[in-house]
Amino acid sequence: MSRRARAAAFLLAALVCAGLAANVASRYRSSVDAQYGELQPVVVAAAELAPGDPIEPDDAARSLTVRRVPARFAPPGALRRPQDALGQAPGTTIPAGTYVLASQLAVPSPEPPPTPGPGRGLRPLQVEIGGAEALMVGGATPEGSRVDVVVSQQSGLGSKGRTEIAAAGVKLLVLRGPQGPSEGWAATLAVSRDEALALIEAEAGAREIRLLPRPQGQG
Repeated sequence: MSRRARAAAFLLAALVCAGLAANVASRYRSSVDAQYGELQPVVVAAAELAPGDPIEPDDAARSLTVRRVPARFAPPGALRRPQDALGQAPGTTIPAGTYVLASQLAVPSPEPPPTPGPGRGLRPLQVEIGGAEALMVGGATPEGSRVDVVVSQQSGLGSKGRTEIAAAGVKLLVLRGPQGPSEGWAATLAVSRDEALALIEAEAGAREIRLLPRPQGQG
C-alpha cells in the first residue's frame, strides 16, 4: 500500500472514530436529559449578598453568575438571569455559591420621611385633639406645618363657654389617627415649657383642644 493510500486510510479511520464518539456522546446526553431534564440557566451568588442592600447593575455584574444545571436539580423559583434581581434586596444573607431565589428578594420599601424635630428651646408634647379633619384638607401631609392650638371650655352651670388660643404658630410634629373605636386623634406638638403646662392643664380639665392650620406666609 502506498504512503498516500495509508494516509487516506488513517484519515477515514479517524473520521469514523470521531463519528462514533459524537454518536456515543449524543446518546449519553440524551440519556442524561431524559433522566435529569435538559440543562437550564440558574443564577448563583458569586459573592455573599447582604440583607437589605438593593442589587444595582454593578453588584449584579460582580456578585452574580449564571450556571447551567439539569432541570431536576434547579430549585423552584431560581432566577434565570442576573438582571431579574436588579433593584431588589435580599431579605436574609445569601452566601456565596448558593442559588438566588425569587422568594429571597423583595423590592425595598421607601424609607419614611424623618419626623421634624421640635427645635431649640422646645419640647415635644402629645395631646388629644378634636376636629383634625381640618388639617387634612387637600390631602397634604400636615406634619411639619404650623398650627394654632385652640382650647375651648363648654358652658356649664354658672359658667360661660369660652375659646382661647393656647399656643400660636407651633410646629406639628406628628398627627396620629384613632387607633381603636374608642380613641380619637392625637397630635405631637413642638411647644415651649409654658405652652406645655397650659395644654396639660387643659387636658386635665377635660377641655377640648383643636388645631387650626396657619395661613400660608404666617410663621
